[in-house]
Amino acid sequence: MNTKEILNKKIGYVSLGCDKNRVDLEKVIAQLTSAGFKTTSNPSEANIIIINTCSFIESARRESINSILEMAGLKNNNCEKIIVTGCINQMNYSDLESSLPEVDAFVKIADNQNIVKTIFSLYGVELKNNNYSCSEIDRVLTTPKHYAYLKISEGCNNFCSYCTIPFIRGRFKSTPIEQLEKEANQLANNGVKELILVGQDVTKYGFDLYNEYALPKLINTLSKIENIKWIRLLYCYPELVTDDLIKVIKENNKVCKYIDIPLQHVNSTILKKMNRRTNNEQIVTLIKKLRSEIPDIAIRSTFILGFPGETCGQFRELIKFIKTYKLTNVGFFAYSKEDGTLAYKMDNQKSNLTKKLRVKKAYRIQKNISYLNNINLLNKILPVIIDSSENDYFIGRTMFNAPEIDQIVYVFGNAKIGEIYNVRITDTSNYELKGEIYESTK
Repeated sequence: MNTKEILNKKIGYVSLGCDKNRVDLEKVIAQLTSAGFKTTSNPSEANIIIINTCSFIESARRESINSILEMAGLKNNNCEKIIVTGCINQMNYSDLESSLPEVDAFVKIADNQNIVKTIFSLYGVELKNNNYSCSEIDRVLTTPKHYAYLKISEGCNNFCSYCTIPFIRGRFKSTPIEQLEKEANQLANNGVKELILVGQDVTKYGFDLYNEYALPKLINTLSKIENIKWIRLLYCYPELVTDDLIKVIKENNKVCKYIDIPLQHVNSTILKKMNRRTNNEQIVTLIKKLRSEIPDIAIRSTFILGFPGETCGQFRELIKFIKTYKLTNVGFFAYSKEDGTLAYKMDNQKSNLTKKLRVKKAYRIQKNISYLNNINLLNKILPVIIDSSENDYFIGRTMFNAPEIDQIVYVFGNAKIGEIYNVRITDTSNYELKGEIYESTK
C-alpha cells in the first residue's frame, strides 16, 4: 500500500476519562489532520479507530476495555485497524496485548507524537523521517469551539495514598508560560472565549520552573488575551490556595468566581491516612476566607467515601460539613482499591455495599442543598455562555458552572452559540436553572 492510499483512510476516535486526557487526544488529531488524514467523531465511519483510554480507577479501566471490545466489533464493517492510546498503556499490564488481540497498536503517552508513523507502520510502510509532525501547541478541539481546556502541567508529586496518577503520568512538570500563552492565543484566534485551566494540581504550577507558585502570574498573562472572556480554574489543592491566588480570582474580571478544590474528606485522621496535606481546621478556614473575600464564589469539590478505616462517625462529620458549608457543586465517589497504592494494603477495607450506601446518602443530601442554593438565584441576572441549542431554547452555563460536570441553564430568547449573555433566572430545580435573555454582555 502506498502513502496516498494510507492517507485516504478515515480515522475515528473515542476519548475516555478526564479533560487532561482530552487535550492529549486533541493534539493527536492535530497531527493526523496536518498529515492529511480525515477524522471523524463517529467511529462507525472510520477505517482506523483510536481509543484514548483512562486507567485512573478500576471502573475506568473496565470502561476502557469495554470500549475497545465495542470498537473491535466494527472490524466487521469499515474498521481495519484499532489503536489504543492513553493511560491504560502506562500501567504494568503485562498481559494487555495478549488479552486484547483485537488491538493493532498500543501507543504510550510519550509516543503520541509518533502516531502518524505508527499508522503507516500498520500498513507496512516505514517512515524514516517523521515529516508529518506539527507544532506542540496545535490542537483540533473536540469541545464546542468557544471553550477549551488548557493543560498547564503534567503528572503529580503528591502521592495521595489512594491515587495511581503519579505512577501513570509521572512526576509533576509545568509547561512554560510562554508556550501556554502561544497556545491560548491560537485558541482565542480560533474562537475560544473560555479557557479552563487543568492539571492534576494546578496550584503547584510553576514551582519546578520558576521556584515559585506561578499560577497567579500565568492567569494574569492569559487574561491579557483580548478574545478570552472567561478563565476557569479546576483542581486547586487546598493547601496551595494562597492569598495571592484568592486576590487574582477576586480582582481579575476575566477569572470566573469559581474554584474546584478536591478536598476528598474533612476528617483530619482520614486526611492524614490519605496523605493529604490539610486537616479539618485548615479546610474550614479556607472555605470561610474564600467566602469572605469573594462572597459570590462558587466552590466545587469532590469527596471519597468508604476509605479504609472510615468510621460511621467520620462519615457523619463529612455529612455535617456538607450541610453546614453548602458547597455549590459536589461529586462523591466510592473509594476504589488500587493495587500499588499505599491504601491498597490498609486494614478495615469497606464493603462495596457500605461505600455505595454512603455515596447514595451524600448525594441525597447534596441534592437538597443544590436546590436551596438555586432558589437563591431566582430573579438574579447572571452572565451565561451558550453551549448548544435545542428546538425552542438554548443550553448554557453561568460562570459558576464548568462544562459537563456542573449544572446547566435552559435559556429562552434570541441567542448565538458561543456568546455570553446576561440572563434573568426565572425558574430552578435541583440541578438546573431556567432563564430569559436580558441582554448581551458585548
